[in-house]
This record gives sequence, structure tokens and C-alpha cells, in this order.
Amino acid sequence: MSFRVDKDSLGKVKVPSDAYYGPFASRAKEMYRVTGQRAHPNLIRAFVMIKRSAALANKELKVLDAQKAGAIVKACDEVLKGKLLDQFVVEAINSGAGTAFNMNTNEVIANRALEILGKKKGQYEAVSPNDHVNMSQSSNDTFPTAMHVAVLLNMQEADAALSVLIRSLRKKARQFSDAIKIGRTHLMDAIPVTLGAEFEQYAYSLSRAQKNMRDAMDGLREVGLGGTAVGTGANAPKGYRKLAIRHLSEVSGLKLRPSDNMFYSLQSKLDVAAASSALRNVAIELTKMANDIRLMAAGPVAGLAEVLIPAVHAGSSIMPGKVNPSLAECLNMVCFQVIGNDVAVAMAAQAGQFELNVMLPGMLKSVLDSTDMLKNFLPIFAVHMIDGLKANRDRLESYIEKSPVLVTLLNPYIGYLKAAEIYKEALKTDKSIRQLVLEKKLMTPADLDKALSKKNILGAG
Repeated sequence: MSFRVDKDSLGKVKVPSDAYYGPFASRAKEMYRVTGQRAHPNLIRAFVMIKRSAALANKELKVLDAQKAGAIVKACDEVLKGKLLDQFVVEAINSGAGTAFNMNTNEVIANRALEILGKKKGQYEAVSPNDHVNMSQSSNDTFPTAMHVAVLLNMQEADAALSVLIRSLRKKARQFSDAIKIGRTHLMDAIPVTLGAEFEQYAYSLSRAQKNMRDAMDGLREVGLGGTAVGTGANAPKGYRKLAIRHLSEVSGLKLRPSDNMFYSLQSKLDVAAASSALRNVAIELTKMANDIRLMAAGPVAGLAEVLIPAVHAGSSIMPGKVNPSLAECLNMVCFQVIGNDVAVAMAAQAGQFELNVMLPGMLKSVLDSTDMLKNFLPIFAVHMIDGLKANRDRLESYIEKSPVLVTLLNPYIGYLKAAEIYKEALKTDKSIRQLVLEKKLMTPADLDKALSKKNILGAG
């Protein structure tokens, strides 16, 4: 491998000749060997869009030479089209405040801009990573802004995936609207409900969680670009902030707006923590639903077996014919990861000191990991689990017929205490409620039929 010698503020560094990254990233990729994972594609996109927007704003404000700005913009456009992504070599978790990743981006853009201008990589006097690509910027304001952009891009996809699942649940709720089943409280038999009502509740709770997620997304649209170091706006020309954010909104397709308080945007991570918390709450609703489905599907002989789950693969390597709720189990694990990621975000959000929170890369990785899992898996779960569920109507009806809890519907006719006696006797004798009430002549057959009718059960539900 051939090398070139680049120079930064610490001295000379050997860099592979074909590398577009430079001395800062070369040092950083050796120091930050943490996860083995490169930066998220949406973080790369976010940072490159910021560099593009900054170059346009600086050119329009006549503080950056038009030729250099044009080369920087062209280099950014190439990366946004998918080129040079392998040159972003700094890992997802890197230096405090993400300085290493900011400089990795600056160096890649600078070296490609140099080529566009007919120069060689490393000739930074022509296009400098710091003086030109990073003009009017600091890691202090670019990384928090890139965080918001990257999270918004990912959350949009997670939001769409969640909508797919909600639609599947509502469709299944309609299919199950007349399937009466035993309700359960404390895991014990309770007043009957419909299977459809249970699935409609899953859809409703997730739609509520989705609304909270969308509210959190709106908070992320406020960005601190232009705050430069510590939020003062030092070295940024007048008008830069508004202009750069306008360009960033256009290239990202996001409706971004300048922060009302630049110091807040660099110090507090409330908006990112709120987004993570919203994802956690989605995960809580999802895992409750997954647990219910696993319990309802338990069996097929020695469990509830109230629903029949689709087979996506063989359930066992030793027990032939076994079908497991594998997708629901996978969803549980996804949710546990999302909840754990939120804890990491909370710890990072409170760990900032004075004018800057430096825990940004770890915080961002957690949120992007959470949204990646949700956006990837929820459509699979919707199509291959929810859409394929069937009600085991024979089993549901048998539970209804045998359950002593139906005596609750007789309270208005025979009173609570007498109903409790009937309940205990039904359990002891294995006789049905209907049989015992008629034997004891506690109600007329007509009143009993009315009280235990499907219409009355559904009305009570």
C-alpha cells in the first residue's frame, strides 16, 4: 500500500494514498475501536447535507470563494448519491461531542473537492477541511444538528412501519369483531369480551404512542446550526444561521427551524431524550401486545389456543410439527433493546456539563439502533404474524360455555352473594352456570337466555 503524508495541528500522519479521509480521521479510527460498526448512513447523509448547506450559505454571504464552494457542494452531492461512503471510517461511538466524525466528514469532502478542482488529495491550502469545509461551523453545533436530522430521517421510516402494523391490527379487529372470548384480569377469568375488541385496543394504544412519537419529532425540527462554539455563533457571519438552515431544510426535505436558544441546543438533549422516550413507550405497548398473542396462542393442546398463529418456519429441531410464536418472541427482544437504549440515552442526556453535552455519539447510536429495529421488523411482524392470525372459534366458544364467570351477568337477577355461591358450586361440580341456575329455579329460562345471550355479552363488553 502506498501512502501520502498529511499534516494537521498535531503533526504529520501517513494516510493511504487512495483515502479521502485525512490525518484527523486516521488518528481517530485507531483510537476509537469500540463496536466495529461504522457510522449510520443517515448520520453520514445528515452531516454531508450540513456541509453542503454551509458552503452555499457562506458563498452567498461572500465569505467563501465561489469556486471552492462549488467544489464542496459537488463533492457533497456525490456522497449523497452514495459515493465514498466507505471513507467515513470513524466508528459510531467516537470522541466526545462527535468531533472525530465531524472532521472525518470535513476531510472526505475537502479531498474530493480538491480532486474536482484538479488538485491532489492533501493539498489543504487550496481546500481546507477546517477553514473551508468547516467554515462558520463547530462540532459543537454541527453534531447536535446532524443528530436531529438523522433521527428525524430514521423516525419517519419507523413511523411509516408502525402505521403498517396499526392497519393490520385494525383489519384483524374487524375480522374478529364477533369472536367472543373470556376476558382476563389478574390472568384469571373475567367478563367476556370480543377478540376484536382486544385487537382494536392494540391498534388504539399504538396510535396514541405514535402521536406522542410525532410530537417528539416536531421538537427535533428545531436545530442549533449557526451556534458554532458553545452557542455564541463565533466566526459565523451575520445572516448565516437562517440561510444555512434554510438550505438544510431544502436538501433534507425536513421542515427545520432555527433554535430559539442556541445555548439550549448545544447543552440540553431534551429533544433527543423525548424522542427516545417516545420510542420506548411504543416498545412498551408493542411488547404487551406480543405477550398477549403468545399467551393466546399457547398450546395447541395444553394451553389457551385461542388464536392460531401462522408458521413462518419449523418450531423445533427435535419436535416435529411444532409451531412457535417466533415473530412475537423476536418483537419482545426488539422492544427490550429499545427500552435499554432509552436508558443509555437518559444517562447520556444528563451527563453534559456547562455549555456542551459531549455524550452525543453514544446517544445518537442508541436512538438510531432503536428506530432501525422498529422500521425493519414491524412490517414483517404485521404481514407474517398479524395478517395470518386466525381465531380458534371452537375453543373460544367452549371456554365461554364452561366458564363460571358468566354468573357475573346474572348479578342484576339473583344478586352478588347468590351469584358467588353459584360460581363456587360450578367449579366444584363441573356443572355449567346455566344448568345450576335452572336446577335451582333462580331464573326463568327466558330471562336466563336473555342474560347469557351473545347480544347481552357483547353489550356488556
